[in-house]
Amino acid sequence: MSHDGETVLVVRGKQGFVGDRRTALTPRQLTRTGERLSFVYLERCTVHRDANAITAEDADGTTHIPSATIGTLLLGPGTRITHQAMSVLGETGAAVCWVGEQGVRYYAGGRALTRSSALAEAQAVQWANVRSRLAVARAMYRLRFPDEDPAGLTRQELLGREGSRVKDCYRAQSARTGVPWRGRRYTPGDFTSGDPVNQAVTAAAQCMYGIAHAVVASLGCSPALGFVHSGHELSFVLDIADLYKTEIGIPLAFDIAAESEEDVGPRTRRALRDRINETSLLDRCVNDIKRLLLPEAASAGTTNDDLDVVTLHSDGGHTVAAGRNYGGGTVDHDVYGDVELSW
Repeated sequence: MSHDGETVLVVRGKQGFVGDRRTALTPRQLTRTGERLSFVYLERCTVHRDANAITAEDADGTTHIPSATIGTLLLGPGTRITHQAMSVLGETGAAVCWVGEQGVRYYAGGRALTRSSALAEAQAVQWANVRSRLAVARAMYRLRFPDEDPAGLTRQELLGREGSRVKDCYRAQSARTGVPWRGRRYTPGDFTSGDPVNQAVTAAAQCMYGIAHAVVASLGCSPALGFVHSGHELSFVLDIADLYKTEIGIPLAFDIAAESEEDVGPRTRRALRDRINETSLLDRCVNDIKRLLLPEAASAGTTNDDLDVVTLHSDGGHTVAAGRNYGGGTVDHDVYGDVELSW
């Protein structure tokens, strides 16, 4: 399916889904974040549910998409989506974005694919301490610019160096592609006010924000607790998306602007989707978040997203088994300990 040159569906596969009434998926059965498609874009169709697949119906017919393979579903102009479709997308942890022809904005997301709170707790601990928060910010800078050592830099120095490196990147890409660069220009709500290369930079950035949000949410992290950005509900999302700005987003935007000034937004989305799949960026993004928040566990390969264990806080920073009654000096099994946590 396509309209006006824009890719509408990037996955096809009706076999095995029509009439196949499957039970609800559990987190252990879901496709891991790093193995999913980066995003699927739909427009001018009705999105519904058939078992554990979503369907996209338009004048050309109906296409089935396994919902557990989607990282982010982008709903473009003319789309309608049913409650049942949103239900299965939420069950499988897919992020859902309503987007326009002139930009991308994130509105909603599914639940985490992990039952473990290890990353969320590590993020909160790292964020709550001023020193560890700065240490993570330095680690993020090191991921972006591995040829520099940010040890000992203050926050202001980090911001200054980051700004200089991004400006250098814009100039280098302009020289490489021959596309003139007159500075970053973007007016919120007015995508077309910028020149073609600025439009491409905006489209690439907004797509990356949606993808980063999908990964952050799927790992159970808080989108709001940022280490570089602050004060916004998506601060950590912005942190993660920026890790790949100078490596992927900006160079790709200049490539698109150099090819043609027509249909910059759709062409940027398609090119970014292909680049993300070619570079296995989702898998890399997952690993980068784990290394930033749980560096020792990530190095040892002991981060386990499949753990489904509930414990209780005790004294001295220790935890004890849940599902037991600790009253009266004896330990008895609590009736609630046998309840399946699957809401």
